[in-house]
Amino acid sequence: MSLNLKEGNLSRFLELNLAMLLVSTSGALGRYIQLAPALTIAARAAIAFVILFGYCKIKGVSLEVSKSHIIPIVLSGLFLGGHWVTYFYSLQWSNVAIGMLSLFTYPILTAFLEPIFLKTQLQRMHLLLGVLVLIGIYYLVPDFSLENSNTLAVLIGLFSALLYALRNVILKKQVSAYNGSSLMAWQMAVIAIVLSPFFWIEDSSEIVSQLPWIFTLAIVTTVLGHTLFLMCFKYFSITSISILSSIQPIYGIIIGAIFLKEIPTFQTIIGGILILAAVVIESLRTQKTA
Repeated sequence: MSLNLKEGNLSRFLELNLAMLLVSTSGALGRYIQLAPALTIAARAAIAFVILFGYCKIKGVSLEVSKSHIIPIVLSGLFLGGHWVTYFYSLQWSNVAIGMLSLFTYPILTAFLEPIFLKTQLQRMHLLLGVLVLIGIYYLVPDFSLENSNTLAVLIGLFSALLYALRNVILKKQVSAYNGSSLMAWQMAVIAIVLSPFFWIEDSSEIVSQLPWIFTLAIVTTVLGHTLFLMCFKYFSITSISILSSIQPIYGIIIGAIFLKEIPTFQTIIGGILILAAVVIESLRTQKTA
């Protein structure tokens, strides 16, 4: 379904914005939680799975999965888990602004991946927008050096964006057949199982003191935010939903400024404007062709 707010999609548009506000809390929480990212994500996924599983049982939402969909759902869980872990590393090595803006190259990455996986047509404009995003990335790390923590944060943020884009593209074919809560529940199960060894590998002595924030991350960001976001996949194309979600880093940076006192630098703002400009341009193009 193409985006067209004149056709009665305003409520769905508002749902997507609420989802983005909830998901954007991950930036500040990822910076604030004092645990290894893999351990944080393992705990987050385990808590979210229990909540989502209970919700599905209470509401009578089917958790059955077709055999032909098991591999795509497992892969989407692996990509989502990898995305979360690398994203949290990016946040810890830099700040909320750089971490979130690096991640938000994923709408443009999605535009390149969608033709490959969903057999849609690649447009020339996407190449130009890709160049604009690269210029924006340059402003995020003008001093390119692997000894620079911001450089490492942006590089791993870009990898995180790629994993997120792959997960979204893979799930696009599945969301029409399943409830968003059941899809998220199985993805959380995959992530929790794969990352469970980190409860013993990493130092978990501080996990009890961090539980309130991990629960907030699991409930607000994951159960509410990501599930609502996933449900919106039914109403918009995967590229359109990626584009519309460009408001997320703005929400995240505002939350980081309020609660963590992290004010982005001028160069970061310029880089962010260029990256988000590419997203907005594509959004306007999508509306004109809807």
